[in-house]
Amino acid sequence: MDTQAILDYLQPAISMVGDNRYLQALTVAIIAFAIANITSFIIIKIFGAIARKTNSHLDDRITRQLRFPVYWTVILLGLLTALTLLHLPESPALITWNVIVSIIIIVWSFFATRAMRTIIRAISSRATVHSVIRPQTLPLFNNVVMVVVLVLSTYLIFNAWDIDMTAWLASAGIVGIAVGFAAKDTLANLFAGVFILADSPYKIGDYVVLEGGERGKVTHIGIRSTRILTRDDVEVTIPNAIIGNTRVVNESGGPHEKFRIRVPVGVAYGSDIDQVKRILLEVAQTEPQVCDDPEARVRFRRFGNSSLDFELLCWVINPEFRGRVLDAVNSAIYKRFMSDGIEIPYSKHDVFIKEMPVQKNSIDRP
Repeated sequence: MDTQAILDYLQPAISMVGDNRYLQALTVAIIAFAIANITSFIIIKIFGAIARKTNSHLDDRITRQLRFPVYWTVILLGLLTALTLLHLPESPALITWNVIVSIIIIVWSFFATRAMRTIIRAISSRATVHSVIRPQTLPLFNNVVMVVVLVLSTYLIFNAWDIDMTAWLASAGIVGIAVGFAAKDTLANLFAGVFILADSPYKIGDYVVLEGGERGKVTHIGIRSTRILTRDDVEVTIPNAIIGNTRVVNESGGPHEKFRIRVPVGVAYGSDIDQVKRILLEVAQTEPQVCDDPEARVRFRRFGNSSLDFELLCWVINPEFRGRVLDAVNSAIYKRFMSDGIEIPYSKHDVFIKEMPVQKNSIDRP
């Protein structure tokens, strides 16, 4: 940083306090403090007023966040300029200089992280289904921003202290290889979590069925694992490396969350099939938890061994209601069949006795 240019601008004010270098340094510090407050006022009042006139709230947040780093940067630059006037010994001056420069880098790193996260959050709030940045992938991009800013700020701080990073990078490479072998399962879960967040095969609140048969609602999607709450209110945690390499059925996916249920029904041979179809449709239409669109339908599936097999197809608003709707529909179908005299066949066994077993004469006891 060229503090000499700053001294040239402040030379008229510095010359007013004479040749005392301590008074000159104090004057520069006071001027820096005053400029910092004026700059802060301009950012909040003028730029803030301009930002409030726009339709977006993003510029308002960025403007408020900008005040802190600008304020402290002006003050710290004033301190650097004041140190130049004090003519400190080389070693203390160099250490103090590097400390102040490092603080400035850290301050702006915090601002960059907050500003980028604010921008990413604003983009995700207006995201569509096909957008890369959306609420499901927001944690991923937040972590990427944090890592990038951390790496850049570390490089700048090392550069400010004139530290050669070649040896550090070589050491980091060796350590990275060792850590990669030691934590391969953790890294597999990490990369699988990144792909799940980016690909979004399911989202929080979806009902999924895993290859092992587990079915439940997705409650959390993390970098390391995914948590599912089953219908028994038991939370199952699956590592992302496993769930990323298995078949997952998303019952809430597709064009809408509606879920089709199938109700198989068998009636006795000789039954009026038109009456059976009408009753099944009426049961579906009178059940309040069954959707009207798409409308219910009945299919005559097959001639069974002892029954005519029908299937009622209807939709519920959410896969969560599948069990209760099946219970209500099955109960209503049984009651209608009983009242309308339609027989539901069941397995019967007749036992024929060809002859009675011959009883042996009892042996007389002495």
